[in-house]
Amino acid sequence: MSSAQQRLNQVSSHFGGKKGATALTEKHPDDVVVTCALRTALTKGGKGGFKDTPASDMLAGVFKAVVEQSKIDPNLVEDISVGSVLPPGGGATEFRAAALVAGFPETTAVKGLNRQCSSGLQAIADISNAIKSGMIDVGIGAGVESMSFQYGPGAVTEFSELLESHPESANCKVPMGVLSEQMAKDRNITRADQDAFAAASYQKAVKAQKEGLFDQEIAPLEVKWTDPKTDEVKTITVKADDGIRQGITAESLGKIRPAFDKNGSIHAGNASQISDGAAAVLLMKRSTAERLGQKIIGKYVAASVVGVKPLLMGIGPWKAIPVALEKAGITKDDVDIFEINEAFASQCVWCVNELGLPHEKVNPKGGAIAFGHPLGCTGSRQVSTLLTELKRTNKKIGVTSMCVGTGMGMAAVWVSE
Repeated sequence: MSSAQQRLNQVSSHFGGKKGATALTEKHPDDVVVTCALRTALTKGGKGGFKDTPASDMLAGVFKAVVEQSKIDPNLVEDISVGSVLPPGGGATEFRAAALVAGFPETTAVKGLNRQCSSGLQAIADISNAIKSGMIDVGIGAGVESMSFQYGPGAVTEFSELLESHPESANCKVPMGVLSEQMAKDRNITRADQDAFAAASYQKAVKAQKEGLFDQEIAPLEVKWTDPKTDEVKTITVKADDGIRQGITAESLGKIRPAFDKNGSIHAGNASQISDGAAAVLLMKRSTAERLGQKIIGKYVAASVVGVKPLLMGIGPWKAIPVALEKAGITKDDVDIFEINEAFASQCVWCVNELGLPHEKVNPKGGAIAFGHPLGCTGSRQVSTLLTELKRTNKKIGVTSMCVGTGMGMAAVWVSE
């Protein structure tokens, strides 16, 4: 028996031997469920609403919002896992401090983790697995990034002679834009296709924002902001993604100069925006949620993490999504919405086309090209976006996924309730 078949059998046994969407939507006491999923607005790095707000302060703000909206007793939250990529020391010290500021007691444990662009999803998976194993009953998986404060050359470690001497190892530090440009050439992803995809992302996000479709998932935060023109420090409330631009078309994007190669196809308009933001997801077993009177908004089903060649980092979702679907016992046709991170239009277009996904099912409210990719935040941000949209459209099954720096992919399957 193949390892894939063994995994499928294990999944089937968990659902009483049944597979497919019907089995997935059944409710069991030991389901790991979501009772609150919120994010901050995502704002432009160095320019936007959170440009003067440290990651810790955004995190404390979203923690407070989760407690307030869910009405969970903070004393019941046993562990918090926070994904983040850029802070020194993995952010562990400031994240613990942020939890205390937000009102969690000293008995609530906190950790920081870094799996690059999937850090926020990995944090959720870690908490879900701790709940499944009985290690904890209630936890929060979160993600945060201040690219205004911590993005730059210092985020890349200098390699030793040993690492530089190994060809595949040395590829781990090739800049994302450079390797994505090479991937676009190798996989024949045209600039026209990239620009069309990027323009659609902007247009969907503009429409969603105008219709208020992000409002339910965003927790407004009051912060200090320095006016760059006057140096005046103001108190503002950040409650909307400020990177979303109107009037973007494939034609207007076609006029932007390539960023990494004068004859290349990747530029500032068809790649994810540098941005700031935080998100948090409250998780527990269904039986616990029912006992505590927590409103269940969704269910975590399964996740996958895979490795790919470092220079082909962008194909990660193509490799990870089928594995997650297999673990969940469903096919791509059972999925109503795919939230796939738009690190670069090039890699997202390739993954979507190669997987044969209907474009209307992918990022229906736009993606990172339109409103930003705060690295560690994205994996947890996607959950609030997905569950909100599934509920609004009366749909059930969703997938979140992203490519991951150094050559990985991650994906997870969710059910809306």
